Amino acid sequence: LAGHCDRTEVILNADGSVSVSDNGRGIPVDMHKEEGISAAEVIMTQLHAGGKFDQNSYKVSGGLHGVGVSVVNALSEWLEVTINKDGGEYHQRYKKGVVASKLKKIGASEVSGTLVRFKPDSSVFETILFDKGTLIDRFRELAYLNAGLSITIQSEGGTSRTFHYKGGLSQYVSY
Repeated sequence: LAGHCDRTEVILNADGSVSVSDNGRGIPVDMHKEEGISAAEVIMTQLHAGGKFDQNSYKVSGGLHGVGVSVVNALSEWLEVTINKDGGEYHQRYKKGVVASKLKKIGASEVSGTLVRFKPDSSVFETILFDKGTLIDRFRELAYLNAGLSITIQSEGGTSRTFHYKGGLSQYVSY
C-alpha cells in the first residue's frame, strides 16, 4: 500500500510447512528501545506489535493490527524468519512461539525483504490442511485490492498461480 513491495510468494512445502516471502523493506532488526530485544522478536512474539515502532515507520498499513505473525508463530511447531535489510541478512528461529535462537546476522544482502517459513503445530490442530482453492480465491482478492502487487502461490514441485492486476478494484469489477 505504501509502495515498498510489489511481490509476495507463498509456497506450500512438501513437509507440511509454508514459506511466505516478499521483496518489501524487511522487518526491522534494530533493538526495540522499550523491550530490550530486537524489533523483529517483538513483532514475532507479541500481539499488537506490527508496524508501531515510530510515527514514520508505516504511514499506511494493511495488516491484521499486529496479531498475524505472532499468532502464526504461537501456533507453529517451528517458525523461521530470514530478513534482508540495510545490506544484511538476518535469521531467527522459534519453537512453539518461543525464541529458539537469537536474531543473528548471517551475511550480506543486496536485496530487501522477508521470508517466513512455519510448520503448524499438530498438537494444536486436529487436521492440518491448506485448501489451495481457498488460498487462491483470497490471494486473487488481495491482488485486486493492492493494484500492482504480484502474489504467487505454488505447491513445492507442483503448479503455480500468480495474480497481478494493474487496474485494482476497477479491474475487479470487470472480473
